[in-house]
Amino acid sequence: MKTALLLAFASFAAAASLSAADSLPPLARFSVENMDRTVDPGTDFYRFANGTWLKEQTIPADQVTWSPTARLIERNAFLVREILESCSTAPKEGGDPVSRQLGDFYASAMETERIEKLGFEPIAADLKRIAGISSREEFSTLLADFHSRGIDALFDASVSADERNSGIYAFQLGQGGIGLPERDYYLEKKFAKDLEGYRAHIARMLKLLGEDEKTIAHDVKAILGIETALARASKKLEDLEDPISNYHKLTLQELGTLTPSINWPQYLEGAHAAKLDYVLVGQPEFFKAASALLKNRPLDELKSYLRWHVLVANAPLLHEAAEKESFSFYGTVLRGQPKMLPRWKRAARRVDESLGEALGKIYVDRHFPALARERMNEMVKNIEAVYHDRLTKVPWMSEETRKRAVEKFDRFTAKIGAPAKFRDYSTVEVRRDDYVGNVQRAAIFEARREMGRIGAPVDRSEWGMTPPTVNAYFNATMNEIVFPAGILQPPFFDPEIDDAVNYGETGATIGHEMTHGYDSEGRKYDAEGNLKEWWTDQDAKEFDARARKLVEQFNSCEVLPGLKVNGKLTLAENIADLGGLSIAFEALERALAADPSKRKTIDGYTPEQRFFIAYAQSWAAKERDEYVRQALTTDTHSPDMLRGVEPLLNLQEFYDAFDIKETAPLFRTKEKRAVIW
Repeated sequence: MKTALLLAFASFAAAASLSAADSLPPLARFSVENMDRTVDPGTDFYRFANGTWLKEQTIPADQVTWSPTARLIERNAFLVREILESCSTAPKEGGDPVSRQLGDFYASAMETERIEKLGFEPIAADLKRIAGISSREEFSTLLADFHSRGIDALFDASVSADERNSGIYAFQLGQGGIGLPERDYYLEKKFAKDLEGYRAHIARMLKLLGEDEKTIAHDVKAILGIETALARASKKLEDLEDPISNYHKLTLQELGTLTPSINWPQYLEGAHAAKLDYVLVGQPEFFKAASALLKNRPLDELKSYLRWHVLVANAPLLHEAAEKESFSFYGTVLRGQPKMLPRWKRAARRVDESLGEALGKIYVDRHFPALARERMNEMVKNIEAVYHDRLTKVPWMSEETRKRAVEKFDRFTAKIGAPAKFRDYSTVEVRRDDYVGNVQRAAIFEARREMGRIGAPVDRSEWGMTPPTVNAYFNATMNEIVFPAGILQPPFFDPEIDDAVNYGETGATIGHEMTHGYDSEGRKYDAEGNLKEWWTDQDAKEFDARARKLVEQFNSCEVLPGLKVNGKLTLAENIADLGGLSIAFEALERALAADPSKRKTIDGYTPEQRFFIAYAQSWAAKERDEYVRQALTTDTHSPDMLRGVEPLLNLQEFYDAFDIKETAPLFRTKEKRAVIW
């Protein structure tokens, strides 16, 4: 699943009625008032389009980045808050059971007095189970239970479509089990300060748990030793971007031979997995190392490691001291965020993560008008028409590959707004006095739902994001783009504004998601969504040569002193940005040609100029240095300030729109421009 934006919706809940100072934020619409017209567009287009906005905006203390996207997320937070507030105060008897579930879940999260009194009691049973482990053989069942409750330890296990047989769900295993954002944090000198901060964080958290200094010293050494070993065995993030090299189909017997220290039948039984014939292993060498680690590490060290992961997974749900310590490291040290989100937002994130489609149904009923769906479907069709024509004409592709590319596009589908059928959570027990239990029972429900369908046909109606989400994605195995209702608002979609702005914002995003089907990863999936080489060797070389220009372009972008973008890591997203922008511009030109009355100069700018200004404004952002530093290592997207300008530099239409000459600082010569789709 490829996402279009850096920010995703975090669900939100409320404790009390909205006050006048705590009211619904306004929509962040396109405006020429955001521009700085004193800046030459050929010198610094990002400041030309966003200069006044950048001068006037400050990053709120509870945010790591601030942008029109963040403003929309903030607005959705308040809309969801009203929903959850009304659900939580509804009569206990009678009424809608779904609303009651949501209300009770929300109320349990807001019962801070009770949560404070409980302290670490909600995880006491898990800690006791770990303490009682007497042999390594007991780890497999315990790991299965922990994974089903959202506790990351040793490796990652999931269920999704088999990438080489996309109509069937398969059990998938991948690297994991570390507490820092990415392997390089343990291995690279540039992250030494963060690693030391992590060491201190572990010690402080264990002290809160009641351990003495000697035990803390032992546990910190054990935890870091195990996690560093896992990190050393892990692939770099950019190497995980290649779906072919991360696909390995093994029988259970072969998996057992690879990892003799892990009892997979025991694990699968504990996970309530359906009968399976094979397993997909992303990184076999990692699992070989993880098995050796289980065999060779002292039992008490393994127990320290498991205890830590139970603690770190649950800390944000526990009493204030644990929650604050978790935030001080993961929020402030790693991301530069000075202040936690208000309690109502932190709580509601869990509601969305746990019962998201139940919450989403109410959100859609209240806040997603039919007109928005109709206008969005119309724009998708217009973008589709351009993309289809591009595929039939792209000059560097052979007829053999072109035919298959068009076949794939003809099978392409789009989902807009919300699922046709919402998930039924009626079997999830939600108690008003058990926050941690509610989170874990919802996680178990989802884990068992997924594990139970291994080998079953893929449900093509399912969504991978909840309806209030401010984001979008492309699903390669389903060959589809998905736009939740939450993103179909300004600045991404505005039915009240001219086509130029909508194509620059919404159209480019639609095109972005479509292009993911033909980016450096998506192009490796065929019309059925199967991982299959359907390109000729020569066409693949032609594609790679064009993509290499984007890698070089972004490799040269220095975001912070001494820190540049990883062009290989961000390649797929950069291809999608470029393709989406180019396709959307042509769609606008077609719309203007079809209805010449729309070709108007507004606020002193032509439709073409407004298109590019709107695109750049959709990526306006102020970001904390710590957040940017982490994102450069862990995010497959380039920073927003680059996404708003770098794709433009490859389009002659951009230079023509603003009469930018070859002598301008931003001008990129034709031989250096990336032209793919």
